[in-house]
Amino acid sequence: MKYSRSGGPTATGPTAYFTGTVLIDGIRDPDEQTAIGCAHVRFTPGARTAWHHHPRGQTLYVTDGVGLVATRAGGVQEIRPGDVVYIEPGEEHWHGATADCFMAHVAMQEADDHGQVVTWLDHVSDEDYTAAQEARS
Repeated sequence: MKYSRSGGPTATGPTAYFTGTVLIDGIRDPDEQTAIGCAHVRFTPGARTAWHHHPRGQTLYVTDGVGLVATRAGGVQEIRPGDVVYIEPGEEHWHGATADCFMAHVAMQEADDHGQVVTWLDHVSDEDYTAAQEARS
């Protein structure tokens, strides 16, 4: 058994990968024991990730608030506390808060054989974000 004490510093999500204010508390990084990386991510209203994908997929567990997750193929889903979302390997997507509510989730992903957990792409435009707000199910 390996025990890791909590209490690392909260980081601000970099503007290269996020729109709006996003706060990230790392839970664990992939290492020699497991390829799983995990973080608790908090989005202020309107904040969101850029488009991205994961080589071995991603699981989101929503802890607070109301958010959105969308795929490049056009699917948009509203997410709430207790919801679990699995995103397929290589599936381009984004996730974040709705325009009027914060949202937090635990994001879990597995590193590939090269240690990579994510590939970041372009930012979600304000127009696409507004359209996702209107299309959410």
